[in-house]
Amino acid sequence: MATQKHSPAIKGAKVLMVGAGGIGCELLKTLALSGFQDIHIIDMDTIEVSNLNRQFLFRQSHVGQSKAKVARDAVLKFRPHISITPYHANVKDPDFNVDFFKQFNVVLNGLDNLDARRHVNRLCLAADVPLIESGTTGFLGQVTVHVKGITECYECQPKPAPKTYPVCTITSTPSKFVHCIVWAKELLFAKLFGDKSQANDLNVRSSDGASSSEQAEDVFEHSKDEDIEQYGRRIYDHVFGYNIEVALSNEETWKNRNRPKPIYSRDAMPNDVSQQNGNVEKNGATNDPSLVSAMVSLGLKNPQDVWSLMENSRVFLEALKLFFMKRGKEIGNMIFDKDDQLAVEFVTAAANIRATAFGIPLHSLFEAKGIAGNIVHAVATTNAIIAGLIVIETVKVLQNDAKNYRMTYCLEHPTRKMLLMPVEPFEPNKSCYVCSETPLLLEINTNRAKLRDIVEKIVKNKLGMNSPLIMHGAALLYEVGDDLDEAMIKNYAANLDKVLSEFPSPVTSGTMLTIEDLQQELKCNINIKHREEFDEEKEPDGMVLSGWTQATSVVKEDKKSNANVGSTSSASELETDKNNEIETAPGKKRKLSDVSEADTSSVAGDTKSHGKFEVLDDDDDDVVMLNDWGSAANKKLRSQ
Repeated sequence: MATQKHSPAIKGAKVLMVGAGGIGCELLKTLALSGFQDIHIIDMDTIEVSNLNRQFLFRQSHVGQSKAKVARDAVLKFRPHISITPYHANVKDPDFNVDFFKQFNVVLNGLDNLDARRHVNRLCLAADVPLIESGTTGFLGQVTVHVKGITECYECQPKPAPKTYPVCTITSTPSKFVHCIVWAKELLFAKLFGDKSQANDLNVRSSDGASSSEQAEDVFEHSKDEDIEQYGRRIYDHVFGYNIEVALSNEETWKNRNRPKPIYSRDAMPNDVSQQNGNVEKNGATNDPSLVSAMVSLGLKNPQDVWSLMENSRVFLEALKLFFMKRGKEIGNMIFDKDDQLAVEFVTAAANIRATAFGIPLHSLFEAKGIAGNIVHAVATTNAIIAGLIVIETVKVLQNDAKNYRMTYCLEHPTRKMLLMPVEPFEPNKSCYVCSETPLLLEINTNRAKLRDIVEKIVKNKLGMNSPLIMHGAALLYEVGDDLDEAMIKNYAANLDKVLSEFPSPVTSGTMLTIEDLQQELKCNINIKHREEFDEEKEPDGMVLSGWTQATSVVKEDKKSNANVGSTSSASELETDKNNEIETAPGKKRKLSDVSEADTSSVAGDTKSHGKFEVLDDDDDDVVMLNDWGSAANKKLRSQ
């Protein structure tokens, strides 16, 4: 419970929570027990069975119901006299605009994705409402304070892009199991079961087709009268046999690499084995696609077993058969989902067969699911710790106690004998395009690129704008909105396919574009710089956006220590090395003179080489991106 000293600030506060998942459940409980009287919650999700091991306000009977509404009802049972208003909705809905945010004294985020976090950050800035961010992943967690004009906003430092891999590595020269997972999930699964109109980098022509015609028949096409077992073996032989033989034909590629070994179904699984491959009837007469399983058909029970090549081959063929026999209506519209058991089985088997061909160690279904779904399992205790820290910072914000704001990090291993690492906030980054409106620079080939490239790759993907408006001087190039008439919609759609330099007012080197999002009340300028060529591997978008610079510390009293203390909203990483020792930046709650000289030297050295750190979010379902899945001990946390 809150002390009497804090009671007036707490009881009179109107608080908005965004997210009612792992952190949100703990936070709502702690707010209620701390004396808060008026709490609003926004969450668009419904309760799933997988939530029940850590989101303690929910029960089995609540599965399928709104998280926000059930959380409200659960807390009112032990705090019946407070007001809790739930919204089963997306925080990006137009109803939750700047005016909506202005009614609150503080906003508390417990989100699980970058896009929504940036959206809330911008609305809080526009409404001039303090924001307290949070996130957890496994044993790691963070709470950061963002107050307009006093501390960094959430976007004062750029967040790193998701880990990507060159297409040539995925399709031709995989060296890690994660490469095989990406191939199985993004290429093979998508080709077989996803949108047929989407481009795909898999070689789809057979040896006959390759020698005959550009219009050769797609190997992946399944005719209605073709036996599904025969079709499965044809796909198997093509992707694990023929395609690898094609890759081997380029001798230059394998001069300094281990040569892969093509695998054909006849070698991995003799006919007498394939003929007894699975019993579809073991799946019963279920109408629930999520209950269909190749493992059930084949009698495989333990997801932590590492299957042999023969077992992987049987699972591959059985899963493919089940998709066509039990889930045929979905084929053509499927997207990989880590909670889809059959999809995970198929991707695991395909990745393991490919790994075998390239001499890469095999993984269990449990491990493969973690890689494919970018999963680090949530820890309920971390959520509870972070929720408590959020409430502590909330009280400080409500009392305008700026000198005692702390951004606190929860660590897995002690650093300077601390598991909770407090860091003083940093002042706003004067080069931040969100809170300081500093122009950005976009290098792009203005003679080839179209306006669509800027809208999709820069404005929506990198800048996170939902309803953008783009202007070149007084000329309106692009706009979206419900109030546009049909002629305007057609005009803006036509503009998307125009080359930048071919507009009536050409967009060329030296042009400044003004980008605005009316919902977020965000406006920024982009200076255009023409550039002819880009590195396809390092700059796959064919354009480069820049304009961020490092923020300086707001802490004044100890310049020597601050030289090595990084911005708390930066994009650097916590790295666990082979000895499981976490390297991290120093906190700043007590004076560095209180710490031994050896500790200070060690931490400062780590900071110089690794910079700042920020833990990824995890409001809900165990989401984190690891750069190197090859070793569980050598992992990096990507911040968002």
